[in-house]
Amino acid sequence: MEKKKPAGQPDKRQAIINGALTLFARDGYTRASLDAIAAEAGVSNRTIYNHFNDKAELFQTVIQESTQRVADTVIDVIDRHLSKVVDLETDLVDLGLAWLAVLTSDLAPHFALIRQINAETEHIPPAALRLWQDTGPGRVRRELADRLRQIADRGHLTIDDPTRAAGHLMLLISADNLADRAMLNDKDEVTAMVSAGVHAFLYGYKR
Repeated sequence: MEKKKPAGQPDKRQAIINGALTLFARDGYTRASLDAIAAEAGVSNRTIYNHFNDKAELFQTVIQESTQRVADTVIDVIDRHLSKVVDLETDLVDLGLAWLAVLTSDLAPHFALIRQINAETEHIPPAALRLWQDTGPGRVRRELADRLRQIADRGHLTIDDPTRAAGHLMLLISADNLADRAMLNDKDEVTAMVSAGVHAFLYGYKR
């Protein structure tokens, strides 16, 4: 039987992962030291080594857990909005708005971490990059492609390559289309951007 933790004693491994996410998202992989992560997590440096061999392994664990959580959330958004299509354009706009809302949710540190990864790709352990791509953007794109294929099978879209179509939709509703990420808090601006992106997508794919 698993031994229960005493009341009031947080899981040290999870505290380390949470602290590491905060530091990696703020300072990047190269600049975030294990000493600083230990201080952020409220543990000793030695405690980190009790759970992880080195910073690379810790980083890969952070990426894996954070990416899994975000991917699960986004796939739930896809399922909610595309499982049963009533009005395709409206449903796609609602999907885009819910998708972008994830960026400003309590999952926001993950996206700060991804910006750091993109800024220092050459310094990131290759295994961590592959893990992020496969379990994050790759998995989400595969799920979206499957939904678009189902919609096409019902006669609403003309799609030869669902994976490519999913990539197009993801790009067209991306926050990168906003002039400034601060605009994510401007509901009217976000709605206008997503609506324009969906309109462009349907111009190319609607039957």
